[in-house]
Amino acid sequence: MPDVAPVPDGYTAVTPYLVAEDAPRLIEFLAEAFGAVERMRIPMPDGGLGHAEVEIAGAAVMLSSAAPPEFAPTQSQLHLYVEDVDAVYERAVGAGGAAVAEPADQFYGDRLGRVADPAGNVWSIATHVEDVTPEQIMERMAAMGEG
Repeated sequence: MPDVAPVPDGYTAVTPYLVAEDAPRLIEFLAEAFGAVERMRIPMPDGGLGHAEVEIAGAAVMLSSAAPPEFAPTQSQLHLYVEDVDAVYERAVGAGGAAVAEPADQFYGDRLGRVADPAGNVWSIATHVEDVTPEQIMERMAAMGEG
């Protein structure tokens, strides 16, 4: 019997799992907003999804339709690094996401904006624009408190 890896190929040890009232709509949003590619879909007789997976820039995201009580819809926050935060933010809002915070440069070296998807999950969309040491971060935080 061949050895089986404890983490399958194409996954990381931690994989986001989203539960939504309308999982098929969430997949459409993820594709339009973030270029997600559907990897698999297991439909339920009621039109919902028992399980589905998409891939965003090489990272797997699992999702399913809400099926109370064990899979009630929940909201979470996900952090997504991209090459152009401003363009992806605009695309996500255009795809039906709700603007939470417009992109802005942050003291820790990222340019970051936030969008809520149709299921209420908040996506922090970021582009790393500056390498900042922990000491610089602490100095910048202290300076923010003085201003």
